[in-house]
Amino acid sequence: MAEVSFITNIPSDEREDYQLVSDYRSSQDLTILAVLYQRYLDQLYGVCLKYLDGSESAKDAVMDIFEELAQKLPKHEVTYFRGWVYTLAKNHCLMKLRSSKHIPTASFDPEHMQTAEELHLNERMEKEDQLGRLSKCIETLTDDQRTVVELFYLKNLCYKEIEKITGLQWNKVRSHIQNGRRNLKICIEQQQKATA
Repeated sequence: MAEVSFITNIPSDEREDYQLVSDYRSSQDLTILAVLYQRYLDQLYGVCLKYLDGSESAKDAVMDIFEELAQKLPKHEVTYFRGWVYTLAKNHCLMKLRSSKHIPTASFDPEHMQTAEELHLNERMEKEDQLGRLSKCIETLTDDQRTVVELFYLKNLCYKEIEKITGLQWNKVRSHIQNGRRNLKICIEQQQKATA
């Protein structure tokens, strides 16, 4: 792997990593961070190259990691910088992969999107269609079934009231409602199969 050098004019510094970390955290002087960063630049580039496609993506990630490092290092107690920055680089690359490559995106044409108004119109049309089917099915019932079903479901009358209006006995009213409901269900299912 070729040596990578993104940062130039870094003065040599004999301080240990932990000293540079401490000095940067207290001063937040980017030249101190650059010294520390330069020591591990090739390793960071290798990590990014391993995870990302192409050297340009890896170089971009290494530069992003410097910015991330500048923000995160003051907020963390770091005792072993080499391991910490390696983990930071690996996590950065994984997040980059998740956010760009592996999340499928789809473009959409606004003309093909439904507005709320169109959605409500479709729902209303669907209800009207269902009512139309129900009306046709009600017409297929016998006269007694149709009368008691309309009185019970559409007029919300009880069995006793229907008995008084129609002159039918209570058990006949109940029977016509049950049979009418069953026949309506069969009729509607047949209509749905026919249009499917």
